[in-house]
Amino acid sequence: MADSDKKTVKFFTPVFRLSFPNLFVARRNEDDPDAKAKFGLSAIWTPANFTPREKELWLNIMKELDAISRKDFGAPWKELPDNVKRGVRDGAAKAGMEGYGKGTRFANITTHSRPGVITKDREDIGPEHGNADLIYPGCYCRASVNVYSYGLKKGSKGKGVALGLFNVQKIKDGPRLDNRIAAADDFDEDIDSAWLDQDDNDFDNGSDDGDDFE
Repeated sequence: MADSDKKTVKFFTPVFRLSFPNLFVARRNEDDPDAKAKFGLSAIWTPANFTPREKELWLNIMKELDAISRKDFGAPWKELPDNVKRGVRDGAAKAGMEGYGKGTRFANITTHSRPGVITKDREDIGPEHGNADLIYPGCYCRASVNVYSYGLKKGSKGKGVALGLFNVQKIKDGPRLDNRIAAADDFDEDIDSAWLDQDDNDFDNGSDDGDDFE
């Protein structure tokens, strides 16, 4: 992963739609209680929408995935056996989930070290800056990553090639993938002026008028 002891080569991803962000608090895999807690995200790409520069970035990552697959597993990335995870997957496998589906590719990108997260203007994002809500499922980001293999030791629970996470930059907002409504949009109606004009004592007069609503 990104904080591996091995020498790593850094790559930059094309812009992706952010899903399942876990960038500020490390979490453990409930299916593997012995594993260390991780930070991470799921990145969703639509290659058909790539710019020429993004196509180049994508090709660089795919070439590295193939090179590591050949070196550590003895097979091209596209021909890895089913028991070796490929890191980048076809979004059609999650067609029932919002944001995924035919024509998309996705990767779960993780790290044991908390990644840096910044805005388009390179300002820090995080709970200590009071703006962690800028990061949510559905916004658009890009990331710096490395490519690594795992599970090469005897007795490992799984093996494959994957992307490790360094840092994340939010590029722009997008429709939420979790259907959650932002507070600013939820309370868009004007407040009843009576609540703004009345003194606090006017609402504490011991009246039983509220019984009419029972």
